[in-house]
Amino acid sequence: MIKISSVVLAKNEEANIKRCIESQLNCIDEIVVLIDNLTTDKTEEIVRRYDKVKYESVKWNGYAKTKMYGVSKTTNRWIFWIDADEEITPELSDEILTMKNASPTYPAYSVARRAFFLGKWIKHCGWYPGRVVRLFDKERVKFKDKEVHEHLDFKGEAGILKNDLNHYTDPSIEHYYEKFNRYTSLAAKDLLNRNKAFSLTGLLFRPFFLFIKMYIFRLGFLDGKHGLILSALSANYVFTKYAKLWELSRKES
Repeated sequence: MIKISSVVLAKNEEANIKRCIESQLNCIDEIVVLIDNLTTDKTEEIVRRYDKVKYESVKWNGYAKTKMYGVSKTTNRWIFWIDADEEITPELSDEILTMKNASPTYPAYSVARRAFFLGKWIKHCGWYPGRVVRLFDKERVKFKDKEVHEHLDFKGEAGILKNDLNHYTDPSIEHYYEKFNRYTSLAAKDLLNRNKAFSLTGLLFRPFFLFIKMYIFRLGFLDGKHGLILSALSANYVFTKYAKLWELSRKES
């Protein structure tokens, strides 16, 4: 039988952290929560209620490095990486319990995410199943350091977990834009670090084609008004990311 630790990063997550932790209590043996030291809400007060949780207030050091630090604080070989605004479904919890009594054959396992945008599960727009690798053997898998959208690096294929993880990504448009500026800045910096050149053509056409891809070809129109709003906001995200790349490129020259 294997034991599993989880790693959660949290900053001002009082609206989400209780749900995230309680979804893990039945299937995860050790929960490590790293609370950003700039947190101003009741996240730490909520986390303290759970005996299974080990928590620490930390200085933010980027997504990958902070998660690597969290992994270093775990005592089990197998790790489940979960964000504070995510929730292990009962079906996924049962599947993880079954896996713990077996011998995993892959170094890592991916899970599908049901992403909720403005309170609705987005089934189209290219968002579902949106598989991400989340369960992994820390002796064979490492975080790849990127400015944003960090991922796990390992040799071989990932196994597949059949059940879903819920992701409550943006409960409001205000919340979306609270993250928007930070994420587009990180994404632009990542493009610059990878020597991606700015082009006016890319600035003009990438957002347009993304909207068409999400709303038309990936059937976002079937998600109703939510699909339309999400496709438009995503196009704006791409426009802003490349506009910021242009701005950074000018400073570098």
